Amino acid sequence: MKRFVFICATLLATAGAYADVARPFASPTVMSTATPPGVASLGQVTLALALVLAVIFATAWAVRRMRGFGRTATGALDVIADLPLGQKERAVLIRVGTTQVLLGVAPGRVSTLHVLAQPIDLTPRVNPNSNSEQRPNFKALLMKSLGK
Repeated sequence: MKRFVFICATLLATAGAYADVARPFASPTVMSTATPPGVASLGQVTLALALVLAVIFATAWAVRRMRGFGRTATGALDVIADLPLGQKERAVLIRVGTTQVLLGVAPGRVSTLHVLAQPIDLTPRVNPNSNSEQRPNFKALLMKSLGK
């Protein structure tokens, strides 16, 4: 019996010495202070969302602006010039072989407006009176080709 009392006393003494170090198996650690979500975290989430939306809209705008980027005219068809006439309507001047055709393009419809008898040269010309290059105005060339 003395031996049992000695073993129990030794175990209790060792358990008391390691009580602050030892913890039960699979016991989670408890945080001393937990900060509730507040206005600062809401502001960070709002700022992050605004940043993501700005990147999405900037990418969409850039893709729309560069719709012809990377395309090369290696076939028989070549878009020479285009002019927006409305939100969804365009006048497009294309070259088919050696012939130039003016097309009207609208949602769901493409129609031939005019087949040019003489091809229009849209290469930049140098005016001998000025040092800067002048590019012909597509609208003026269109009116000229229509006889107006």
